[in-house]
Amino acid sequence: MRSPRPYSPQSGPGTQSLTERRKAATQLDIARAACDLFAEHGPDGTTAEDIAQRAGVALRTFYRYFRNKQEAVAPLLAGGGDAWRALLAEEDPGTPLGEALARAITRSLSDSQAVEEGLEVTRGLLRAATADEALRAVWYRVNQDSEERLVPVIARLAGPGAEPLAVRLLAAAATDAIRISLELWSDTDAPVAGPGSPAEMAVRCLHDLTGAMPLLRRPADRAGSGAEPSWRSHPERGGPPGA
Repeated sequence: MRSPRPYSPQSGPGTQSLTERRKAATQLDIARAACDLFAEHGPDGTTAEDIAQRAGVALRTFYRYFRNKQEAVAPLLAGGGDAWRALLAEEDPGTPLGEALARAITRSLSDSQAVEEGLEVTRGLLRAATADEALRAVWYRVNQDSEERLVPVIARLAGPGAEPLAVRLLAAAATDAIRISLELWSDTDAPVAGPGSPAEMAVRCLHDLTGAMPLLRRPADRAGSGAEPSWRSHPERGGPPGA
């Protein structure tokens, strides 16, 4: 049985050519095989040959796409970032950024059974990464790539007057909110939904990391010295939309 995608479904193929879609599909087949084998035997008990055989591809095909066995999980991990950025990109410019970020994070971490099943795969990968430096390096690189790709999405939502430094800081904070929540959650047996879940923890991390950022204040209040982020101005809602 193939593993589901970690913590979020992949975004659509967009304008990719047929060849590019076939390459992406092959990479995902290899990535799912790697996740299965890491769960069954751990990284130390899995070889690139094992992964290629499970994926039904030649070993030379494996090495065409990946330098080593740990790299093979990158497409699955990257798919989560692709999906949540796509959800954020659906928000209209001018929407309070705090609300938009929290809504996209919550949706990407709790929208469906497939996401919940994928979270368990992610938990297994992150647990394996604690004893595998190369696997940790893949995790950190995927998060760095996601942060860089998040910058233009936030810049569009923030508007042309947003300071580049503020946009970069917010992209870093939002990415780290998800990364930290998944890392902490993976060390526990907490459920995939509800209190203690990645979605709940990620929104909490987002609040704590961004509470003082001027970019998250309502546009009319940004010039003031004491205005709170828009998500904190409606306590009767119990948090940002979707939380």
